[in-house]
Amino acid sequence: MTSRTETFLLGDCIEQMNALPEKSVDLIFADPPYNLQLGGDLLRPDNSKVDAVDDHWDQFASFEVYDTFTKAWLKAARRILKDDGAIWVIGSYHNIFRVGSALQDLGFWILNDVVWRKANPMPNFKGTRFTNAHETLIWASKGVGARRYTFNYDAMKAFNDDTQMRSDWTLPLCTGEERIKGEDGQKLHPTQKPEALLYRVILSSTKPGDTILDPFFGVGATGAVAKKLGRSFIGIEREAEYMDAAKARIAGVSPMTAQDLETMGSKKSEPRVPFGQIVELGLLRAGDTLYCPKGERTARIRADGSLSAGDLTGSIHKMGAMLEGQPACNGWTYWRFKTDRGLASIDVLRAKVRAEVAA
Repeated sequence: MTSRTETFLLGDCIEQMNALPEKSVDLIFADPPYNLQLGGDLLRPDNSKVDAVDDHWDQFASFEVYDTFTKAWLKAARRILKDDGAIWVIGSYHNIFRVGSALQDLGFWILNDVVWRKANPMPNFKGTRFTNAHETLIWASKGVGARRYTFNYDAMKAFNDDTQMRSDWTLPLCTGEERIKGEDGQKLHPTQKPEALLYRVILSSTKPGDTILDPFFGVGATGAVAKKLGRSFIGIEREAEYMDAAKARIAGVSPMTAQDLETMGSKKSEPRVPFGQIVELGLLRAGDTLYCPKGERTARIRADGSLSAGDLTGSIHKMGAMLEGQPACNGWTYWRFKTDRGLASIDVLRAKVRAEVAA
């Protein structure tokens, strides 16, 4: 595995990104200011103050000012993103729609919007609106005609108990020991994201050794998970207090071993093996019989790798479909051959050939 790097940049994110080499990062994860536009303190029914986001970095004079800022940092981000790279941006209803519009205006191509459903959301104390129980992530490639972005589909399916990963993720807020505290014992950053969220983002859309940039680094959740998963990272943060906390946090993270970082590979990327090659190599022979999964239907192998059954002839896929009366069939998983231990899938022979090719 290639060596990984850790880069901490203190300062304005636009200036720092503009100083980085063009097309130098594989993925960007951004958690920009929400621009909550709070009009005073937020109080509970007992008049106690809610510890909401009222920091100076989240305050903008108007929507126009916020939009200008958003397009500026996205333009800087686009310049340093590789052609096959991608960007994730997370936000609340206050800003995510404006960010999404800016992404499209700048030529990014939206791949998914993912809903982070918070398992333990903060209640709506005034009772005047629905409880805000989710945030939205936008995942976008550099453009509709951009080179193929990374998506570890098979790894995420394995992660999700062999079921396709959906675009709604239920995860708890950052609480307990994971929450970074200040000297006063209170939470240091008001919108610290849970590592579980970053884990899913990074595992799904990067490879070990890739470089991930976070222009709003905060207390370093992106860096902590990137280090754990064997990825390089660049963290940009303008608040020195947050950056110091991030460095201390990440110093205590141990990367996984190269062996543990291996994930399920995509079948689409594996060498194509035609059934005729199985016959050509002598793993099965012309005249051998193949069986359906229950052994009730049979077909005979011919010299060219096609099958015959009575008056029917065709490929392993076509014959399986015709015998089952279905529009399509994956012949590799349908057909069986006879062994000393009973019937076995012909797909084990394809796997054997692929393994020999890769060796």
